Amino acid sequence: MDTYKYEKLRNVAVLGHGGAGKTTLVEAIAFTTGLTTRQGKVEEGNTISDYDREEAKRLCSVSTSVVPVIWEDIKINFLDTPGYFDFVGEVEEAVSACDAAVIVVSARKGIEVGTEKAWELCERYKIPRIFFVTDMDVDNASFRQVVEDLTERYGKRIAPFHSPIRENEKFVGFVNVVKMAGRRFTKNSEYNECPIPDYSKEYVDKYRELLMEAVAETSEALMEKYFNGEEFTVTEISAALRSSVIDCTVVPVLCGSGLHAQGTTMLLQAVEKYFPSPNKCVLVGINTKTDNTFAADYDANKPMTAKVFKTIADPFLGKFSLVKVCSGILKAGDTVYNPNRECEEKIAKLYVLRGKTQYEVKELYAGDIGAIAKLTETLTGDSLTDKDTPVIYDPPKTSVPYEYRAYRAKNKGDEDKLSQAVARMMEEDLTIRAVNDPENRQTLLYGLGEQHLEVTASKIAARYKVEMELVKPRVAYRETIRKKVTAEHKYKKQSGGHGQYGHVIIDFEPSGNLEESFEFHENVFGGAVPKNFFPAVEKGIADSVKEGPLAGYPVVGIKATLIGGSYHDVDSSEMAFKTATCQAFKDGILSATPILLEPIATLKIVVPEKYTGEIMGDLNRRRGRVYGMNALHNNKQEIVAEIPMAELCGYSADLRSMTMGIGDYSYEFTRYEAAPSDVQAKVVEESEKK
Repeated sequence: MDTYKYEKLRNVAVLGHGGAGKTTLVEAIAFTTGLTTRQGKVEEGNTISDYDREEAKRLCSVSTSVVPVIWEDIKINFLDTPGYFDFVGEVEEAVSACDAAVIVVSARKGIEVGTEKAWELCERYKIPRIFFVTDMDVDNASFRQVVEDLTERYGKRIAPFHSPIRENEKFVGFVNVVKMAGRRFTKNSEYNECPIPDYSKEYVDKYRELLMEAVAETSEALMEKYFNGEEFTVTEISAALRSSVIDCTVVPVLCGSGLHAQGTTMLLQAVEKYFPSPNKCVLVGINTKTDNTFAADYDANKPMTAKVFKTIADPFLGKFSLVKVCSGILKAGDTVYNPNRECEEKIAKLYVLRGKTQYEVKELYAGDIGAIAKLTETLTGDSLTDKDTPVIYDPPKTSVPYEYRAYRAKNKGDEDKLSQAVARMMEEDLTIRAVNDPENRQTLLYGLGEQHLEVTASKIAARYKVEMELVKPRVAYRETIRKKVTAEHKYKKQSGGHGQYGHVIIDFEPSGNLEESFEFHENVFGGAVPKNFFPAVEKGIADSVKEGPLAGYPVVGIKATLIGGSYHDVDSSEMAFKTATCQAFKDGILSATPILLEPIATLKIVVPEKYTGEIMGDLNRRRGRVYGMNALHNNKQEIVAEIPMAELCGYSADLRSMTMGIGDYSYEFTRYEAAPSDVQAKVVEESEKK
């Protein structure tokens, strides 16, 4: 594959709701540009983008794939992203490496939650975008309704560049609103000019007026011309629209059919004409040697710097670090410096990926996207630079995983193999996190949803030949007491020779500090228990609080005071006093009205205002307590509540179900508090069964 400089590059993320037609559109673009002679289909599992076994099985994208195409003399790196919310980390990585986005909307389904989330992501990164309304070949397709819904949400920024032409309920062409000319499809995306049909003129005129208003607002001279009733030239319109699209004040809307590769030529023309080349973008990093900012700005004349925005860790394909060159020229054979890890890496070979196909290249110019094989230390988010210019760039900002399950190897003896496989998956997916929970003797796998965790387990089984079981996690309960008691135990054992003797009398009472397991004090008079046995008594308590007598959970908030006992000159030992203490602890706690404490989290839920009633009703059913609501932008509300951690398992799926997928949540542990009697009884019963 040839090398392209920044003026001839475009980096475009393809975003949208799951099932909107993103992969089909990318496949149509590949077909239009001659990459393929036959257009693949998602249903047949033969598209360029969805090459992973999980994607073919589930008929949807689960990871981002790069599909570079050559349009005339421009190289466009399309990054086809997943639409399902469990894989939003892949989307966030892709957007961090792109300079623009195409948001795909189905004319049949209209605006969906994924459309809104794609818009919000573009707003966060401040990148220009185009809406491509696909499925125009479907009977109930409505371009007009999509435009009206987009305008209602995003105002005058929405600018339809196209208006469809339909005859006998079929999509046969479109009107180019910018040039006010009809286009009739001949074969796939090819077209001939045609008159604008009379039945289309009403909406064409309406869309034209919206465009002219947008053009007029770009400069005072054009505004004056507009108010004087003068017509803009095509050159004035194109120049004004390009600057407005780049600064995000105008968002074009195009139409077509991905399935029939209609409209892809116009989309490619729009990407070339209206989207910025990398050198028109601003990028700044921090030089760790000087602590000064480094303005990379995709300038090939500056020292080489690049950032790794994604890692592919596949045992079949190998490990690839996907990079975007930020400045200079990245060359195969170079030794580069990783300032994040403070180590050097050798670039043996440099590739351009197209789906799973690898094309070896000698160099990549600033602004281009490629892949480096077999980097040993480098991870996603790291920078690669010239050693004399150690620049660090911001890593991709990915969503925090809150859904979790306990996991274990299905077959005994596979524990190490599974641990290594999970570590590999975490290299590839920043939204996967493994956490060891020694208290409950379990390992937890965090993800963005149940499907995300299931796909991860399935990938591990397919790639690394080790089966993982995902099970409901045990809750980290605690035990404590409510009243003061005095417990006494005498441990006496005689079996020939030296015996064992230890006798303790201990006061147990609530300490009032649930942050600590126990406090130990001694208040022994008259040498009833010699001082040299005090550490043994304390050690007995320390061992005992690890598993409480009520349900086997750690004990907290205990104050233990040794007040008396007795000893034997010959038979007493540290072991005997420790054993006596353990038994006194068990007897004392069971007599001191033991209770179960459950972990409480502060939960924050962000949803549109219309869902707040249902959300709060559901929180009540989950024993949650709502403490307030905060109004946010876009008619959204933040609900703040406290809820038992036990009620949060599976909450991601339930929240999406209640809010059509648009709700987001986060939580953090707050404190422990007494569990209700029915919850305590159930936990104790389950403990006894085990």
